[in-house]
Amino acid sequence: MEENTGVGIRVAAGIFLTIMLITIVVIITISSQDAAKQGQTKMAAITTQLSDTEYNTYNNTTLSGSQVLNAVRQYMNQDEFGIQVITGKQYASDNKTSGTFYGQKFNVEGSVVKTMDSYSNTILSNAEKQSQPEYINPSGKFISSILRDDNNMIRGIKFEQVR
Repeated sequence: MEENTGVGIRVAAGIFLTIMLITIVVIITISSQDAAKQGQTKMAAITTQLSDTEYNTYNNTTLSGSQVLNAVRQYMNQDEFGIQVITGKQYASDNKTSGTFYGQKFNVEGSVVKTMDSYSNTILSNAEKQSQPEYINPSGKFISSILRDDNNMIRGIKFEQVR
């Protein structure tokens, strides 16, 4: 009888230890899933930040006309992206000018891009001719700003010449 009691205690202890081990594994698995979800959220934020980094030099900064021309050349062929340049001559001829669009034309309400038109301008010839209102003076100063849509995606850059 004493042997049965010893065997019963060992079996009960084994079952108790097994239940404890399973409980510990479940707790560790649940906490690691939460940590993985937090890690994914942080990685998504970092990825968004990195994708926006290339445009940060155009966020409320003053640039020369040659830098504006370089930006136009670099970004005017991107999908769903447009560049608006308002020169001093365009202001002189029309106080309500929308400037010249390169790449895709966009419509802004407030500070948010609402629509992108299918119109696409990839010709820089007038921007390089001094006689044209679209002329971007390489030594001129332009204030730049980044334009985003409702999804917080960068859809354009606006360059406005300082008068």
